[in-house]
Amino acid sequence: MQMYNCMRAHSGFSLVELSIVLVILGLLTGGILSGQALIRAAELRSVSSQFQTYQAAIFSFRDRYMALAGDMSMATRFWGFDDTAPSCTNRTGAANAGTAGTCDGNGDGQLATVPAGGSGERTEFWRHLARAGLIEGSYTGLAGPTNSSHAILGENVPRARISSVGWWASTITGTGSASFTRPIHNMLVVGALTTTPVNNLSAPFLKPEEAWNLDTKLDDGRPAYGKIVGRNISTCTTTSDPSNFSAEYLLSSSAIGCALNFIDFF
Repeated sequence: MQMYNCMRAHSGFSLVELSIVLVILGLLTGGILSGQALIRAAELRSVSSQFQTYQAAIFSFRDRYMALAGDMSMATRFWGFDDTAPSCTNRTGAANAGTAGTCDGNGDGQLATVPAGGSGERTEFWRHLARAGLIEGSYTGLAGPTNSSHAILGENVPRARISSVGWWASTITGTGSASFTRPIHNMLVVGALTTTPVNNLSAPFLKPEEAWNLDTKLDDGRPAYGKIVGRNISTCTTTSDPSNFSAEYLLSSSAIGCALNFIDFF
């Protein structure tokens, strides 16, 4: 009988032991969640810091060359002509071997569309900035083969520091956009890669609260006004009407719903 009682006493866990295990599990779970929150906070800060880097590069380029990167009509005089690039415009420069050169823009102050698989101002934008030594990376100046906005992260556009997210330069007239209707403007878009159409940088990657946070810190906190404008408005804001400028960020939603346009600063 004594042996039975002894074995019974040592089988299973006591309440104290179970409590200790639960406390440890709680601490581990809390640590994981805290770590995830810190990683996400760092990712959001990186959006802000990358934008400020590109903003400074754009201003420095304009000050140095008196032109908009990508649109610069005499870029090939500085960096040579990329004679391998389809639809590459060469106004003034000598040919360089391979892709060591670049292509010219038309100098109208806007970023023209890019033919699928070819060179154009919206992709040359990043190549001009890199050739000038103002941003990191090396860019092809070519759209991907599928469509005029086919982004290839790290090849024709910069990667963001968030998975499957990147930066695209554009000029838009205010129509046909997933954003609010605005007059014609140049802009940077930060967004995730889409699947339809293939590999455009217009898919959401931010929760509305995260977009609001960035907008508030860098601009005015309003998705339809200022220089930071909410994109994917039906899932990002309180409206699906691109002419409803009284809309606010949809802070009640915890779903990923927003990309961002940075407009009218270049």
